[in-house]
Amino acid sequence: LCASDPTDGFTRVSLAAQNLKLQIPYDKSPADRYSRVDGVERFWVDTNDKPFKQGSPTRPRTEIRISGYDYTSGVWQFEGNFYVPQGSSIMQIHGAATEATTLQLRVYNGDLKYNGNTVVASNIYDKWLRLNVIHNVGAGKVTIFIDGKQKLVVNGPSRANFYFKYGVYGALSASSNYMESRSKEVKLFKK
Repeated sequence: LCASDPTDGFTRVSLAAQNLKLQIPYDKSPADRYSRVDGVERFWVDTNDKPFKQGSPTRPRTEIRISGYDYTSGVWQFEGNFYVPQGSSIMQIHGAATEATTLQLRVYNGDLKYNGNTVVASNIYDKWLRLNVIHNVGAGKVTIFIDGKQKLVVNGPSRANFYFKYGVYGALSASSNYMESRSKEVKLFKK
């Protein structure tokens, strides 16, 4: 028997250039921290980079914030192919009842972890992987798939304004001084 694809039963949402808002250190130009060649987006950041806007207390980032599709209800899905050559975050669901994010997927020593704690996939450096994240707001559940296989189901808040981001965020004390991730074929779905 063949397992179903995580996107089965979902409708793809159209993403245009105006939906993809690049956030980079405020003192850098896009070419200093981002490139797109042959459909592959490359994001990188250094530990001592500035935040994305002056006065922000947040860590440095080079991320795409998907705009125009913020949500407070329903079942939403993010899909993309990711490659991580050096310690990094790769994706997040922004928004939560008491914290900034519902989900952050970060890489520590080659392991992809949910919110820095639970291992979702091991030994992922220098490999392309397909990531699907389903957020069922009403049920308060987030389900993570790697290469079509369900890896983790966690509880998430059911009341907040949510949106998706992907790229590189932060340089935590346990992270490397330079972080990079690559992505391609990023898609958004809903039910």
